[in-house]
Amino acid sequence: MTTFLSLAQGGVLQLGPWALLAVTLILTHITIAAVTLYLHRSQAHRGVDLHPAVAHFFRFWLWFTTGMVTREWVAIHRKHHAKCEREGDPHSPAVFGLSQVFFRGAELYRDEAQNAETLKRYGHGTPDDWVERHVYARHNLLGIGLMLGIDLLLFGVVGLTIWAVQMAWIPFWAAGVVNGLGHAWGYRNFACPDDSTNVSPWGILIGGEELHNNHHAYGTSAKFSSKWYEFDLGWMYIRLLQACRLAQVRRLAPPLRWEKNGPVAIEQLGQDQLQGIIAHRYEVLARYSRVVKATVAHELKALKVRRCLAERTLLRRCRKWLLRDQAVLAPVEQAQVTRAVSVAPVLGTLLQMRRELTALWESSSASSDQLLADLRAWCQRAQASGIEGLEQFAYRLRSYAA
Repeated sequence: MTTFLSLAQGGVLQLGPWALLAVTLILTHITIAAVTLYLHRSQAHRGVDLHPAVAHFFRFWLWFTTGMVTREWVAIHRKHHAKCEREGDPHSPAVFGLSQVFFRGAELYRDEAQNAETLKRYGHGTPDDWVERHVYARHNLLGIGLMLGIDLLLFGVVGLTIWAVQMAWIPFWAAGVVNGLGHAWGYRNFACPDDSTNVSPWGILIGGEELHNNHHAYGTSAKFSSKWYEFDLGWMYIRLLQACRLAQVRRLAPPLRWEKNGPVAIEQLGQDQLQGIIAHRYEVLARYSRVVKATVAHELKALKVRRCLAERTLLRRCRKWLLRDQAVLAPVEQAQVTRAVSVAPVLGTLLQMRRELTALWESSSASSDQLLADLRAWCQRAQASGIEGLEQFAYRLRSYAA
């Protein structure tokens, strides 16, 4: 009887509180690594190839600790990128609201996993061997049942708590924090056409998934960090696996390059500068957004001096919308932006120049020579605009290189 009570209380291992906490963090972190390395970077985006043994370990571990099916997760994530922030996005705060994605992110995943069309269209290239069909996908709840039994055996009654934490870890951090806060709060290095943000510059707790804006800018890159001060723990793991010949990197974001001798003259702009701008278009747009922000701040200050309270309130309300592509705004938001532009005409010039700039990489029919001519004409108009921030931006734009 004493032995039974001892096993019930502390399990086979009889660990102390700190050891139990350490074990819980290690187990959940392995799950995070499996999600970011295997499901996300390898399976969904093909940014890295993992050795079959490593890939199958992660696949087994996810079945064992989460019950997630590779094909379902990959299909839902790919659909998120294809329809980001628009109708059809499986878990966008812009569509469902931040609170629903944050607190019900796992339920949104399960709902979308029942959509056969999503799995058929976006789930291609995922494992389809015997063990996937007959064990992992067919009996996806069996693994977490076994995990519960092992946790109880090893840790006793407290094993139920450890198991509960394991079950909640991915729904909270991945489905809630990354898909929720990662589209609502944080900073942006790149002005990609969605609301993605970097929740933190140090991707440690969630294995690098914190750098969500960087990922949306270069979706197929195996490395999520971009700035010198950012850290991607998942990338560190990939480099270690690569050193052991257990991983092969397939895709990385193109490095940002600058002309060695500084900005070239407008008439000397060539294909090298054009391709550099196109390759780093989201970084270019992020710099342009800073010009718009600075101009809005200047106009708000001028309206305050002139005591134009109503106009100032309107412009403050439109600050965020002025930074986004007008095509993705709701009709009400577009109407407010139009009114704001009438209050501050200089903003109208900036928005029009931004539309013309994005045409350089959105055009599907213009030849490279035509795009180059358009770039030169754009720079000339920017330099003659009389808007200091825009003039400086155009000067810096001529420094990009392929």
